[in-house]
Amino acid sequence: MTDFAVFTRADAALEPRLRELYARHREAARRVDWSYAYLLPWEKGRNFEREPWSPDQRRLREPLYVAVETALLTEANLPWFTVSLDGIFRGSLTVLHDFLRAWTAEEDQHSDLLQTYLLLTRNSDPGRLHQLRHQVVEQGFTVEYDTPIEVMVCTTIQELATRAFYLSVARAGEAQDPDLARILRRLARDESLHYGFYRDVIAAHLYADPNYVWPVARVLQDFNMPGHAMPDFNRRMKLIAEQAGYGPSEYYHQVVEALVKYWGVERLKPTLAGAIAARYQILAYTHRLGRVVRRLEGGRRSGGPGSQPDASPV
Repeated sequence: MTDFAVFTRADAALEPRLRELYARHREAARRVDWSYAYLLPWEKGRNFEREPWSPDQRRLREPLYVAVETALLTEANLPWFTVSLDGIFRGSLTVLHDFLRAWTAEEDQHSDLLQTYLLLTRNSDPGRLHQLRHQVVEQGFTVEYDTPIEVMVCTTIQELATRAFYLSVARAGEAQDPDLARILRRLARDESLHYGFYRDVIAAHLYADPNYVWPVARVLQDFNMPGHAMPDFNRRMKLIAEQAGYGPSEYYHQVVEALVKYWGVERLKPTLAGAIAARYQILAYTHRLGRVVRRLEGGRRSGGPGSQPDASPV
């Protein structure tokens, strides 16, 4: 019997293909302006010592503010995520370490950009925001998986979910603050680049051996975003889903359904019993989640409360 662990390790025979994907990423990243300074409304900045912050200075509605603050606190976990992935990739393919270093450098400014925006626009109490960020980073973060394939499935979902989140919140907040919408769309562009690499690394493994669907199933069904341990996470996500444009419906259509289709799960033909069962589990999970989401969407259209599916959007 073939052990599950075989399909949690990156296939060394695929390193040339992964090198191509990394080169593609580097070329795309080379054409991107990674300086975010031009995105910020510097003219709105005022001195907090001379003019202390007060709640009436906030211009964003509560749901939109909570969405931005939640994104900031999630992005603040970058140091822990990098450390975790560096350990998980140790002994694996060199190209994965190369991409990890590039990814870290490219993601490094995200939380600072969102924090600077909130402070410049006086949408956040600077003292409270500092305490929250300190608390989140101090408590640390550990990736829930400890093998290269599983963690890359997880990061694929995470990057795509974050992209969908930013675009949805940008649409919801366009009328309130076009500067914020522009910032969120710019961050979504970064997430698209990173998502594309991880997504296609997994696709390459599935194409080479459909039995790699085995670890995909485990991660897809149990996925949680890195920020799920932050204070008031469930309340935050409920508010964002109801009033800031990103919830279970967006997670299902833009993340789960999109990945299952891209990876061609319906067409895969694994040969091992565990992988065959895993493929059916993915399709059953997708069908079940879709059914609940459609019921939720129907409830929204009819004005009813609907139901919350058991999913973990960003």
